Amino acid sequence: MALLDPVYDDLAPLLPSLTGIRKAGTGISGLDEVTGGGLPFGRPTLVCGPAGCGKTLLAMEFLVRGIIEFGEPGVFVAFEESVPELTENVKSMGFDLDKLQADGLLVMDHISVEPGELQEAGAWDLEGLFIRLGAAVDEVGAKRIVLDTIETLFGAFDNVAILRSELKRLFSWLKERGLTAVITGERGDGSLTRHGIEEYVSDCVIVLDHRVTDQTSTRRLRVLKYRGTLHGTNEYPFLIGPQGVSVLPITSLGLQHAASSERVSTGIDDLDEMLGGEGVYLGSSVLISGTAGTGKSTIAAIFCAAACARGERALYFAFEESQAQILRNMLSVGIDLAPWIDAGLLEFRCIRPSLFGLEAHLSSMQQLVSDFDPAVVVMDPISDLVHAGGGAEVVAMLTRQVDYLKSRGVTTVFTSLNVVKDAENSEQDVGSLIDTWIIAKLEEGDGRRTRVLYVLKSRGMPHSHEIRKFDLNADGLGLKDVFHRAN
Repeated sequence: MALLDPVYDDLAPLLPSLTGIRKAGTGISGLDEVTGGGLPFGRPTLVCGPAGCGKTLLAMEFLVRGIIEFGEPGVFVAFEESVPELTENVKSMGFDLDKLQADGLLVMDHISVEPGELQEAGAWDLEGLFIRLGAAVDEVGAKRIVLDTIETLFGAFDNVAILRSELKRLFSWLKERGLTAVITGERGDGSLTRHGIEEYVSDCVIVLDHRVTDQTSTRRLRVLKYRGTLHGTNEYPFLIGPQGVSVLPITSLGLQHAASSERVSTGIDDLDEMLGGEGVYLGSSVLISGTAGTGKSTIAAIFCAAACARGERALYFAFEESQAQILRNMLSVGIDLAPWIDAGLLEFRCIRPSLFGLEAHLSSMQQLVSDFDPAVVVMDPISDLVHAGGGAEVVAMLTRQVDYLKSRGVTTVFTSLNVVKDAENSEQDVGSLIDTWIIAKLEEGDGRRTRVLYVLKSRGMPHSHEIRKFDLNADGLGLKDVFHRAN
C-alpha cells in the first residue's frame, strides 16, 4: 500500500504502522496515488464542490471501475438526474451502464424528492429510503454505493432536525452493511456543504473546485480529511476526458525509474564525440536552449531522424509551428522527415499551448506517448508553455513529464527559447531536471554572427568543454573548429 506519495514507498517496510486502514481502490488515474491506495473500505466518503466541478462523474467512475476492475457490484442512487440522463451523460467516457445493469452488476435508481410531490404529516422517517436502498444492494450483492446528491432532501422537507437525525442513521446503516459509499454534496458558503452533512461523513472528505485563471479553466482536487491514514494534502489538478477522470499530482512520480547504460546517437557525429563519443544515455532527458535562430529545432529534428533511421518511433510535440512548416524548414538544411512519417515511425502533434491548461497538455501528451510508444519524444519549445501557466506550474508539469517518460525508458529532447543570452542562469529550475544540457548561441565578431554550441552538463559521462562553431546549410548541420572570442 502506498503512503503519502510513491516517493515514500521505500519507507513502508520501516513504518508498517503507518500504512493505514483497509482501502477500496478507485481505479481512477492518479486518485489512488493521492489517497495512498483508494477510499476507506466499508466507510462513507464525502465528495463536495460547486456545480459543474465533476462530482457526479467522479462518483460514477468510482462505481464503474469498482465493477470492472475490482469485481465489486454497485448501486447508484440519484436524487436529481434521471437514470436515462445519467446513462447518456457518461457514454462519452466509454461507460456502458445499460450493459452493466443487464449483467446484474449495477443498479441505477432515481428517487424524486421534488418539494411539490411530497407532503409532511406528523412524525416521519426515512425508513422507506432504507428499504429501497437495501433491496437494491441485495439485488446485485453490492459492495459500493453512490448517493448523488443527498442534499437534495433538504429542499424537500421542512423539519430539518428530523432529516439530520435520519441522515445520521443512514450513514450508520451504510457502515453496518460494510458498503464503501460516496456521497456528493454542493459546496456551501463558509462550509463544505450547504447543509453541513460533513458532520456525519467524517472518515474521508474530498473537495473539488473549478476555477478560471487568465481565461484558462482548471479543475482541482484536494483530500481535505482522511481518518486513519496518510494522504496527499496538496491541491491536485484533474481532468475529465474520454478515458474518464485523471488526477494529476504535481508531486513527482518518484525516483525509482531504471537508468540504462546504453547510449544513443544524437544524429550528429561531432556532437556525439563531444558527449564522450557515443551520444546520450537511452531514456535520459536532453535540453537544447538558446536564443532565436540558433538551430535548436534543427538539432531536435536530426535527433528524431536518427531514431527513425534505427527503426525506432519518434513523437514530436510542436508548440509554435505546423507539421508542414517544420517539414519545409528541415528540407532547407537537407533533412527530409516525410519518409519517416509515411513509414509510421514519426508522428507530429502541433498545438498552441494557450489552447489548454498545463494539466490538459500533460494528460494528452502522456496519452499519446502511451498509444504511440515512441523511443524518442521532442517538446519544442517548452518555453512556450508559460502561456498556459506560471513559471512554478510549468516546472512542476515538466517534472511530472520527465519522470513519466523516464519510467517508460523514453529519450526526451526539450528545446527552450531564451530572450537573454545568459541561458545558464535563466533556466536553472528546468536545467536541474535535465541529464544533458546543450546551449546554442549566436556570437558577434568581425562583422558577422557565428553560431556556437557547447555542452554545459551531461550526467554520468565525460564530455567536452569546448565551445564549437557550427553551420546550417543545405548539407545539414556541421560542427567546425573551436570558437575563440576576438579581442
